[in-house]
Amino acid sequence: MDKRTEYVEKLSSQLVEWDNQIDVLKDKAESATPETKFDFHNAIATLQLKRDEAAAKLQGISTASDDEWEELKTGTEQVWGEIRSILHEAIMKIK
Repeated sequence: MDKRTEYVEKLSSQLVEWDNQIDVLKDKAESATPETKFDFHNAIATLQLKRDEAAAKLQGISTASDDEWEELKTGTEQVWGEIRSILHEAIMKIK
């Protein structure tokens, strides 16, 4: 398996995991107090936008030429870092 295929598979798995975590946050938001419910919904909306951006970048890597995909990887890593940070903050608010 080449590096790009491994990378795409790894990121695809991560997207599925994030989808699951977003679903958990949605469930928690429903039972949250009115004061925190707004924060949850904002975090979830931001996560979903970033998740969609990450999926688009992943699609770009999948269809890019061998030379292009390495360049796209940098932007993808940045979005992935943003999602991890937002998700971590949202999870910490739950605890």
